[in-house]
Amino acid sequence: MQAAFGALVLAQAAHSTEESIWRLWESFPPARFVSGLVSDDLQSGFIFLNVCIVTFGAWCYFWPVRRQWPIATPILLGWIVVETINGIVHPVWSVIQGGYTPAVVTALILSPLALYLASQVLASSAHEESRRPG
Repeated sequence: MQAAFGALVLAQAAHSTEESIWRLWESFPPARFVSGLVSDDLQSGFIFLNVCIVTFGAWCYFWPVRRQWPIATPILLGWIVVETINGIVHPVWSVIQGGYTPAVVTALILSPLALYLASQVLASSAHEESRRPG
């Protein structure tokens, strides 16, 4: 489970890099909106937010997940939901636009990794349930 989550955070880092290189905030209205909430300079706002996301992912990996804190499972589930959506939205946006859109390549990695992580979280939860007296 830890390795799958680490891979998901690394995939998000690659995805954030691809989004930044190809300037997603210029073509994707939600990215433009969220970046504008942080800064009048959309590029700076976008990069800042993506650095925060990847930094948060690294923190989640090194502390709650690797140390198996009780909050780890809800954190993993949150990442699973967000990355599954992220991995679906980018290809759909490309279809709507009729061609490549920024970060669609790395987005194709996010959903499968998130769903694999989900299967591990569910298996781990089922295993823990079966070990409880009762």
